[in-house]
Amino acid sequence: MNKILVIDDDSAINELIKVNLELCGYKVIQAFDGTTGFAMCKQELPSCVILDVMMPEVDGFTVAQRIRKNAGTSEIPILMLTALSQVSDKVNGFNIGVDDYLVKPFDMEELQVRVRALLKRSRQIPESASTRDLLTLGEITLLPETYCVKINDKQAKLTPIEFEIFNLLFQNHGNMVSSAQLLKDIWGYAPDDDIETIRVHIRHLRTKLDKISNGKKYIETIYGGGYKLVV
Repeated sequence: MNKILVIDDDSAINELIKVNLELCGYKVIQAFDGTTGFAMCKQELPSCVILDVMMPEVDGFTVAQRIRKNAGTSEIPILMLTALSQVSDKVNGFNIGVDDYLVKPFDMEELQVRVRALLKRSRQIPESASTRDLLTLGEITLLPETYCVKINDKQAKLTPIEFEIFNLLFQNHGNMVSSAQLLKDIWGYAPDDDIETIRVHIRHLRTKLDKISNGKKYIETIYGGGYKLVV
């Protein structure tokens, strides 16, 4: 059974999330402050963390940083749940390494869908590992079992989201993949036109590829449209 850790100092919202996720068959554990939440994350090793931002003493951004820096918890998916709706807040969260960002007030059904998508992504290797999808193109090789990209003799370790983005561009190499398609296919739901989400992950992906590409740029931005892998 998947175990979900909810970290939110608002007891009413925390309990509402717990009840609704339990109805979906999840085991839910609760923390009502950041310090306790991070301690429980290390102890319980949940399948997913739902994390509020504005909490006293230790805020959600700090908790997310600690989760990502700890070797035992660094791969746990984080869904940030907050009233902070500015683009800069989302960028900050994604730069820290959160996997998804949902603004309060939120629809409970949407929360359930996003949690389900995060769990599916985290507990399975990409579909390309078990299908006949293209795994080698020119000097690039995908290693889906380890979420790595190999260029010539160098490898880069990607996050699951980064790998899925690169894989989608890889399978459609030479053709533009729209930002809307990336959002829909990678996050597993039909989101709003949240282009900044894609930009942050593409920037992180490019940074990792630059370290192994000997100066070659593989991801081309199609302004007003999307992105294209050029090999």
